[in-house]
Amino acid sequence: MQIQINTDHNIEGNQALNEQISGIVENALTRYSEQVTQVEVHISDENSNKKGGNNDMRCVIEAHLKGRQPMAVTHQADTLNAAVDGALDKLANLVESTLERLHDQEIRRTDPSLPEPDFTKIS
Repeated sequence: MQIQINTDHNIEGNQALNEQISGIVENALTRYSEQVTQVEVHISDENSNKKGGNNDMRCVIEAHLKGRQPMAVTHQADTLNAAVDGALDKLANLVESTLERLHDQEIRRTDPSLPEPDFTKIS
């Protein structure tokens, strides 16, 4: 699983932050590491250097599943860690429900599956 961390101009993106968030993402999505190919994390401070506010840290996470369109979630919180944790909780739930739905559709499928092509007969 490839993980990319993006920050806005109000958050200093550094190696330590990237490693910390990458580790959290890997731990949260380890169950789905076979299906998730790429994760993009976008973190931002919505009101930057203005006076304090509630829920001003925002985390958007986009996940790419094999053979599927990307899916994204957003979470806002008072702290960066809370925003990332909240978004990861939402993403894990979304990935799990999507994979379960796909599995259920595959089980209920009534059309016959196509035979695997035999490439040994191609001359």
